Amino acid sequence: MTENTDTPAPVRADLRPPGLNADEHTTLLTFLDYLRTCVIAKTDGLPDEDARRPGVASGTSLLWLVRHLTAVELNWFLWAYRGDDVEPWDDDAPSSGDETVAGSVAAYREAIARANEVIVAAADRPDLPGVRSLRPNAEAPSMRWLLVHMIEETGRHAGHADILRELLDGSVGR
Repeated sequence: MTENTDTPAPVRADLRPPGLNADEHTTLLTFLDYLRTCVIAKTDGLPDEDARRPGVASGTSLLWLVRHLTAVELNWFLWAYRGDDVEPWDDDAPSSGDETVAGSVAAYREAIARANEVIVAAADRPDLPGVRSLRPNAEAPSMRWLLVHMIEETGRHAGHADILRELLDGSVGR
């Protein structure tokens, strides 16, 4: 049997989970930052057109995932937890259609930096509730709840990003 050399081998870029033995706050933030980095890595080297291309019938694309994660960072940490007087960001608003990988990743990184300011400020009070909740009729969650939720949310979407990137160009790995 002859091997087909016309098809390039899938790119494998694997970011391994962090190894650390630290306090609860540091551990949670380190794992959240790891997952954020994994999502951003899925956009590396991808043309804008491909990043905007939906990979599934629901319309989810890599740039939509980055936009969604930007929204949840800002909405949970700034609007809900800290109580900033801004409208929650609507990630379901129609896209302009001209989003770029660079612009979307820059907005996500900015949201992460702003969220991390809030997280660090609450480091010694993980049980302290925020100002309000995004969940209807729910009490404002604690920073601990937010960090665990954002690890779950970002991890879930990092898996979606893995699949979308593999469908686009065969790249695999975390």
